[in-house]
Amino acid sequence: MTTWIGKRLAWLILAAVLVSAVNATVRKLFDTSSNSWLELQWVLFGVVFLLCSPWTLLANEHIRIDIVNNLMPKRARNWIDVVGHTLFLAPWCILMIVTGAPFFWRSFMINEQSGNAGGLPQWPSKSLVLIGFALLLAQGLSELIKRIAVMRGHIPDPHESSVSALEAEVERTVEAIEQR
Repeated sequence: MTTWIGKRLAWLILAAVLVSAVNATVRKLFDTSSNSWLELQWVLFGVVFLLCSPWTLLANEHIRIDIVNNLMPKRARNWIDVVGHTLFLAPWCILMIVTGAPFFWRSFMINEQSGNAGGLPQWPSKSLVLIGFALLLAQGLSELIKRIAVMRGHIPDPHESSVSALEAEVERTVEAIEQR
């Protein structure tokens, strides 16, 4: 599910760039602007950041210090993942869900609108916090279960033979150049 969501919503980065470019062009050429277009680009970025983060975790592309991480033995990396998911990721997601639910609900109940003239409704963007962290918690628990199963020898490491997104892109670029 997180892959399906992530692959589709990642395209909203392009939409955010286009909205930003059009808004800047209109502002410079016609000396006019719209708060709703400015807020829309923020919401689009929020959608991508919050709803694609579970996909990033699934693909093992989340932020870490790869140089240090790759120097560690596999057992240490596994334990870092288990401890990190258990003591940091899961509690943080739960905290954001628990505090984000009333934050969203109050906004929804009063149909909160932007404080800026011509701005967008606020409750849809506030729902992204709740939805994003719920999806991230589900993916984090899935990754924790998989990591424990890998450590116990029940399943092979799903990230053992995978290449990073950067490595895959370099390989595709080299292949495209060689075909010409």
